[in-house]
Amino acid sequence: MLACLPPLGRGGGHAHLEALTVNTKTAIELLAQVLDKERERVARLWAKRLREELYEVEVPGKDLRAPLRQLLDELVRLLQDRGEDALRLWPEVVRSHGAFRYDQRFEPDDLAREFKALASVLMRVYVRCEGELPYEVADLINELTSEAGASAQASYARVLRTESVRFREAAVMESVLYHVEVGILLAEVDGGVSFATQPVSRLLGVPIRSVVGGRALTSLAPVLAQVNAHHPGGEPFRVADMPFMRALKEQKPVRGVMMDVERPGGGVASLEMSATPIWEEGGELAGVIQTFSDRTEATRKSRELSTAQDELRRLQGQLLQRTRAQSLGQLASGAAHALNNFLNVVRLRVTLLRREFKPEHLDALDRTVGQIGGLVSRLQEFNVQRTEEHLTDVELDTAVREALELMRGELERGEHPLEVTLQLGAPGTVRADAGFLRELVVTLLLSARDRMAQAGRLTLTTQKEGTGELSLRIQDEGPPFPVESLAQLFDPLTREAGAPQSALQLAVVKDQVRRWGGELTVENVDGGKGGTFVVRLPRAREAHEEALPAGRRMEGPRRFQQTRRVLVVDDDLDNARMMAEVLGEEGYDVQLAQSAEVALQLWERRRYDAALLDAVMPDVSGWELARELRQRTPHALLAIVTGMDVRGQNRSTLALVDAVFRKPIDMGALDEFLSQSDAPEPSPPEDGPGESVGPGAPNP
Repeated sequence: MLACLPPLGRGGGHAHLEALTVNTKTAIELLAQVLDKERERVARLWAKRLREELYEVEVPGKDLRAPLRQLLDELVRLLQDRGEDALRLWPEVVRSHGAFRYDQRFEPDDLAREFKALASVLMRVYVRCEGELPYEVADLINELTSEAGASAQASYARVLRTESVRFREAAVMESVLYHVEVGILLAEVDGGVSFATQPVSRLLGVPIRSVVGGRALTSLAPVLAQVNAHHPGGEPFRVADMPFMRALKEQKPVRGVMMDVERPGGGVASLEMSATPIWEEGGELAGVIQTFSDRTEATRKSRELSTAQDELRRLQGQLLQRTRAQSLGQLASGAAHALNNFLNVVRLRVTLLRREFKPEHLDALDRTVGQIGGLVSRLQEFNVQRTEEHLTDVELDTAVREALELMRGELERGEHPLEVTLQLGAPGTVRADAGFLRELVVTLLLSARDRMAQAGRLTLTTQKEGTGELSLRIQDEGPPFPVESLAQLFDPLTREAGAPQSALQLAVVKDQVRRWGGELTVENVDGGKGGTFVVRLPRAREAHEEALPAGRRMEGPRRFQQTRRVLVVDDDLDNARMMAEVLGEEGYDVQLAQSAEVALQLWERRRYDAALLDAVMPDVSGWELARELRQRTPHALLAIVTGMDVRGQNRSTLALVDAVFRKPIDMGALDEFLSQSDAPEPSPPEDGPGESVGPGAPNP
């Protein structure tokens, strides 16, 4: 084949263009056959012609023919497999060749010469092999090479534009880096600082030339000394403490290192620094990028919050101290109540013994009992004088929110923080002391929190009750309250292990709620999914309106002509029996009840002229029972019998009863109260034991 080919020269083969005409499909098949047999020859001649056109110097190891051979291989495959589609597909194959030539620093004109040379080589090889060049084949060659050249040049232009964009983006990025608030520093593997943006200079307060260039130990040490760099705790900040130095040493990121520096114009700036190692493709450490961020304002606010939190802790300490003082007062009051129960038994027994034995000995014993009662009264003074209330109209929702803010840190602290859900219904105002009401909510929140060993939810709900009261419910997700322990939950003298402290606090809260005319109860959530403290307080408007009618109601007589049937309600069975025995000997028909529930059942069965009610009972207090009995029998005589001091009760509560008798009871005063035909005149409470408080007695 080579022997029959004439020498290759410029312009050969064009004399036979008109000699033969074929269709396009045949032209593609003819060109494919020639290229398939002569692709190596075409590649070699193409590379030779290209070197001549571009004055390319042949360099050892540089194969100019390889990329051309790949293009020819693709052209042959497309002509054989895709036929006429090769005219459309081959330019797409050549597209990447333009980017390749850009990397080899070819010029756009060089690409035009390259594919012009290919056209010339293809025509001459075809003529030398076939003898003649049909017009359709020549046209096919020109179309293939011109389309391929245009595609390569378009790809070249796109890469050129992309590189221009990259250049512009680099310029923009550099400008941005110099104007953003975050400083960037680049450290080399040897510890030298090779690059820093302008914000680094602004944040440190020194020129860039003081930071960049040279080893960090020599260049940064004077800078840190000049700006008096130090840790937030006050220790001097050394070069070794810099995050990039630690990242170079540990070969891992270092985050959130704080450094305080002095500003040139005065003041201190707090900087947060982080460092990230940079790795080569082979896995070797290339350097470290460190960032600087100004956290001065955030640090200032954090310090202010810390100061506020310390102040809050101090106030909480005062609150707890105040609560402890109230607990001691409640303990004294509870102890006095228990002691008075025993003294009352003694006095009642003395009353019986006086009728059978020598009166002079019994009088001495009676005087001793009176002295003990006086001592108890003085002990109760500690409870009465423990606080000074300033009653105002307080928004219940506001008090709840303020208490929650005081306790939020305490509730969210620890291994199992609690979630608090507020369901505040804006029910209105109550008549109470705002500070004490907040303390009350705080105490109940702490009690509810202590019931949950794991993380859980507290739900605080306020709403209006149908009886003219407002209610606050604090529901937890702790275990349900055992039914047998409900009676001792508010007992400050409980003997259960671990219970006294909690019981003291809850007793203080219950007593305070009662002083405001309300009640504190506890309930189990349906389904055994927790417990609920329920505080009910009268609405402020109704609390004011209730006092006057209640007082007027007590002005006139409201009893039967002769009192004979008496109901004694006391959870202390010994006290109740002795009272019944003494009253029985005086001619009264006495019935006993150890709970409010039994008392109400007896009251419904028959008519009673009077009721003597113990003030403190585990299920329902005597004051609450008096309200129920007053609604059922408005004209019955009702008296409270208690060892507690009643001067803390408000007027509306005192107006529920006709008298209050302190234990140990003066039986003469009690008999006079029960046997009178008209209602007694109002009188203030006395300090001595056994004295009665008349109906409608004012709140001292």
